[in-house]
Amino acid sequence: MNQKKMIKYWQKRLNTIVGLLLLLIGMQGFAQENYTVSGKISDIDNGETLFGASVFLEGTSIGVVTNEYGFYSLTAPQGEYRLLITYIGYSDIKQDINLNKNQQFNFEISEASTQLEEVEVTADEPERAILRKPEMSVLKMNIETVKQMPVVLGEVDILKSLQMLPGVTNNGEGTGGFHVRGGAGDQNLVLLDEAIIYNTSHMFGFFSVFNADAIKDVKLYKGGIPARYGGRVSSVLDVRQKDGNSKRFGATGGIGIISSRLALEGPLFKEKGSFIVAGRRSYADVLLKASGNDNSVSFYDLNLKTNYKINTNNRLYLSGYFGRDAFELGENFSSSYGNSTGNLRWNHIFNDRLFSNLSAVYSKYDYDLGITTAQFDWVSSITNYNLKYDLKYYFSDKFKLDFGASGIYYDFDPGEIRPTSETSSVNQYTLDAKKALESGVYVNAEHKLTDNLTAQYGLRYSAFTRLGGQAMVEYENDKPVVYNSELGIYERGTPIGETDYDTGDAIEKFGNLEPRASLAYTLNENSSVKAGFSRVAQYIHLLSNTASATPLDVWAPSGQYIKPQLSNQYALGYFRNFKDKVYSIEAEVYFKNTDNRIDYIDGSDLIGQNTIETEILSGESRAYGLELLFRKNEGDFTGWVAYTLSKSEQRTPGGTAGGLGINNGKWYNTPYDRTHDVSISGSYKLNDKWSFGTNLVFQTGRPVTYPNGQYEYEGISVASYADRNSDRLPAYHRLDLSFNYKPNHKPDSRFKGEWVLGVYNAYNRKNAASISFGQNIETGANEATRTAIFGIVPSLTYNFKF
Repeated sequence: MNQKKMIKYWQKRLNTIVGLLLLLIGMQGFAQENYTVSGKISDIDNGETLFGASVFLEGTSIGVVTNEYGFYSLTAPQGEYRLLITYIGYSDIKQDINLNKNQQFNFEISEASTQLEEVEVTADEPERAILRKPEMSVLKMNIETVKQMPVVLGEVDILKSLQMLPGVTNNGEGTGGFHVRGGAGDQNLVLLDEAIIYNTSHMFGFFSVFNADAIKDVKLYKGGIPARYGGRVSSVLDVRQKDGNSKRFGATGGIGIISSRLALEGPLFKEKGSFIVAGRRSYADVLLKASGNDNSVSFYDLNLKTNYKINTNNRLYLSGYFGRDAFELGENFSSSYGNSTGNLRWNHIFNDRLFSNLSAVYSKYDYDLGITTAQFDWVSSITNYNLKYDLKYYFSDKFKLDFGASGIYYDFDPGEIRPTSETSSVNQYTLDAKKALESGVYVNAEHKLTDNLTAQYGLRYSAFTRLGGQAMVEYENDKPVVYNSELGIYERGTPIGETDYDTGDAIEKFGNLEPRASLAYTLNENSSVKAGFSRVAQYIHLLSNTASATPLDVWAPSGQYIKPQLSNQYALGYFRNFKDKVYSIEAEVYFKNTDNRIDYIDGSDLIGQNTIETEILSGESRAYGLELLFRKNEGDFTGWVAYTLSKSEQRTPGGTAGGLGINNGKWYNTPYDRTHDVSISGSYKLNDKWSFGTNLVFQTGRPVTYPNGQYEYEGISVASYADRNSDRLPAYHRLDLSFNYKPNHKPDSRFKGEWVLGVYNAYNRKNAASISFGQNIETGANEATRTAIFGIVPSLTYNFKF
């Protein structure tokens, strides 16, 4: 790769953005005399900045929401105004201001109704459907809501809570990852403080990697993905860690049956900074060993974050996450896997309108597998280094601009086999390492066109270069997969040579324009309609021939034989608050199509494979559906009903390999297709000591492939199979309950404790995780065996905070 050309390439694009910025700034000079009020919104108890707080000039249509770091900026004509600050779960604040010059106001808001100097405090702001903001297909979870929901094994789980909302599901009990609008697990971009998380599961899906005690904000973009995000075609899950309490030292934790956790936070540098350290550890391995069981399973994770306020306009953040799982099956088999991330960020406020964030991010996911009887270990990893610069300019109350650039360097280590003894029959073998560079530049505007119509539109240009440093196999007729018409199967292509690429060479280059746009039209003060479109490119792929993600799945970059996935999504929605905003309803329809979606051929071998292109074919996928969400937002009883009616399909023709392709080239269900998905979640506060929660879930069974016949070969019965994913597991449903008790409830006490009794799957439904078919050795009859992960699972946890 020619580095000078790459630098010039990006300089031209950044110059274009700067030119646009200067042009718009110049246009402002002809406008009416305007002034700007700006500042930050934070929690009065702990100093945490609040993302998504609404700041309005009362009696006008001028308003804004705070960014990820609590910053806001409003520009309006000279005059006297009343500033209104609202945030879900907090008291509203009103303050009179005389806007005759640029001013800065920082606000600390509280959950309690207290009187602040020169500030009027009003009633709490309930959750509601967001009407005016042109965000489409966005789910935002309040951490306190998450903590009230029943969960398996007593551990609060952000991902399982998101799966109670429309358009989001998993692949069954005991499986990792999640699926959004019929997309695969690898099509979700999961960020923890801007660092990519490649595996979101602990203990193979029983827990997620997100410790709720360390999390401040959770936002899931199912569609209408803003232009600042790139690299995944299905969704973006943006999770932000707490900054730490800058007012006083505190601790939060819990002791459960399977795991315990503890978070410590407090001020640093004479309240110029703060820190938080949060850790979790399971002790299932200790319990198994104590019971005489040779098997073992465990996990731990650690969240770290600190920040330092250099001055009013500059602040540094340093955050990290470290987590690991380990399990053993007797003395014969062991495995471990985990994520490691780090992020150094610099927030800079240029002036009252221009905000910036520069981040240097590190992320790594690795796993190892050891088989004692075969005397070898297998290790593999994916590592990336990300440098990104994001800026936001608040031109006026009607126009705001985001722009920036990023670059990600990938290091793929598909695997290395190491013999563990001199007597091992396995030779050391290292798969070819792969390297790649993904870069992007974007601009995105939020534009209030009329009093009723607001638009958000943007453009991202992404580029991907598969770098050299290895030899690439060449195939006869340039076909890594060929169709054997005599046997009716796909086979590996015939290698005819290799091409060596030096480290600085580019094996393959890709570039894509990714437009994004959404509109919000307010019908009246209680309802609106929205429409959105987004085009996204994805350059890395997770290769798996299992129904759900596993720790041993292989990530691969786009290149000569694997093209980037390109997806278009269209959405239309109706949003309404009613009964004085006590209730809200959200309804959306969507259609999504994706090109270059790969799937494995029958009989493929993805593990330990140096030429992965010989095991896959490329096709297309599509998903469409209807999502409904009805909420009750206020009162002793709150909750929601979510319903999704959807379809997710894939088609994989033979292409250049010949033949009809997978499933004879016909559309087939993806493993994450769910026709019906109903979730009901509710919580009831009886009094200051007692509260209750419940979840009720129903889903259409997961698509699977069953045998449709059999034949005998040398006295052995061999099954033949139906079309891919043409059958389904039985419908999935369960009921969860939780009972929360707060003894000696004293609002003014610093120490707060509660007991949480949870009952997962209260009526003991044996939901099928899989159904396998085989021959009974004694009778010779074919049998179907149904496997269930959970029956009823009670749990007891004690949570505390001081």
